[in-house]
Amino acid sequence: MPPRSVHHEVVVLGGGSAGISVAARLLRRGKDVCVIDPAVTHYYQPLWTLVGGGCAGMDESGRPQAAVMPKNAEWIRRAAVAIDPNITEVATDDGGRVRYDRLVICPGIQTDWDAIPGVRAALSSPHAASNYARELAPKTWELIRNMRSGTALFTMPPGPMKCAGAPQKISYLACDYWREQGVLDAIRVVLVLPTPAMFGIAAFTDELERVAAGYGIEVRTSSELTEVDPDHRQATILDHTTNSTETIGYDILHVVAPQSAPDWIKASPVAEPGGAAGFVDVDKHTLQHSRFPDIFALGDVAATPNSKTGAAVRKQAPVAVDNVLASLDGRALTGRYNGYGSCPLTTSRKTMLLAEFDYNLHHTPSFPIIDTTKSRRDMWYLKRYGLPFLYWNMILKGHA
Repeated sequence: MPPRSVHHEVVVLGGGSAGISVAARLLRRGKDVCVIDPAVTHYYQPLWTLVGGGCAGMDESGRPQAAVMPKNAEWIRRAAVAIDPNITEVATDDGGRVRYDRLVICPGIQTDWDAIPGVRAALSSPHAASNYARELAPKTWELIRNMRSGTALFTMPPGPMKCAGAPQKISYLACDYWREQGVLDAIRVVLVLPTPAMFGIAAFTDELERVAAGYGIEVRTSSELTEVDPDHRQATILDHTTNSTETIGYDILHVVAPQSAPDWIKASPVAEPGGAAGFVDVDKHTLQHSRFPDIFALGDVAATPNSKTGAAVRKQAPVAVDNVLASLDGRALTGRYNGYGSCPLTTSRKTMLLAEFDYNLHHTPSFPIIDTTKSRRDMWYLKRYGLPFLYWNMILKGHA
């Protein structure tokens, strides 16, 4: 068969939470929508922290992609490989060409496992895992469940990343389990964070410092993992404050590698000029491309200075849809995204605090009568049951 060549009013690149919810909203407004995504299974990735912490099963996190794809969307089950904004065309990996009137880019973010020497080899060993990979999150729980003494090292990379609270969350879930098992006192726990504080808002930093101290966690701020020697189970940590390095031997390592836009996005004209991470160059409020007005982007791939979370996508999606519609109609773009993000931080296997904030790092609580700056049992139920229900039944359908 000759390569496909088709045209759609709106083409959505990516079938994750951003792409599916945007497509559902546009279809309800009567638009011709095409979604390009090769996935067979759709995953609710925020659950992977709980999988790694032994609080949920991996099977709960996935559903067939066909089950979440809006029924009236044209679904091209291929991977996009290039964008040519000058001729308004997307190329797919089978040689197909898809023309668009408006393009919405939301293919997510990639984890650069080779950015830190030794990480990939370490993850292949019996002593390291990461909740940022579907196949590795269950291994995290096996390592935690079987540990009775030694050193546990948890690391977070610098730069933009999915759910920046997740590297902390798994350390708290692990410590709470070890305390339940009566072995926490025999385990040295080290948490390496690249940021100068445990969180960007003082109220949450205060609570997280209290939580970490309660578990006896050694917190290394302004620090990052720079190399792993998996054969000798040693990790090199760089302290940016003193510009010195330290080698820490570990018995288990939970590692989070640096993250960036997919390579093909980095190499495309839509990437932010000079941005090493290659995110799509958009206005942070309207989500419209800074140089190509018929292109919009949202979610993790957008070069917006907010926290890259599912909660951000939930607020970005209606803004992107309103502005795509306005653009098609020749109207001024009135949709505005204020940088809202949310980080549900599990502080134990039964408590959580809910950090909500905007571009200015102002605390923007959704439940103003509840103090979500403190660890709470009711917030745990929100994380474990409420948010997954909201995701599958409301967010993906464009109703929330």
